[in-house]
Amino acid sequence: MATTNITQESFAQTLEENGIVFVDFWAAWCGPCRMFAPTYEAASAQHPDITFAKVDTEAEQALAAANITSIPTLMAFKDKTLVFSQPGALNATGLEEVIQAVKNLDMDKLRAEAGA
Repeated sequence: MATTNITQESFAQTLEENGIVFVDFWAAWCGPCRMFAPTYEAASAQHPDITFAKVDTEAEQALAAANITSIPTLMAFKDKTLVFSQPGALNATGLEEVIQAVKNLDMDKLRAEAGA
């Protein structure tokens, strides 16, 4: 699956309709963002069961302003819950480790621990 561009209007719906969503916050002028883009795109092809989305922080300033302090920033959501957020570009190995960790995350256990 290729990456999809999301906007402030489609952000909540994207989380609602997909179990795992990775979001890359980027900008065209950002060198590290451009370096990370092929790695992110390759991961989207290797994991068609995950939604890989991109937010252009220049076009979606309101969405980025609420969550982003530097770019690129990668966020991962599982069952509509933010489970990972990190600024900086990851290499392919680092991204794969995050993907596997999110896939293996037991949300029921996480919710039980949060409620305790």
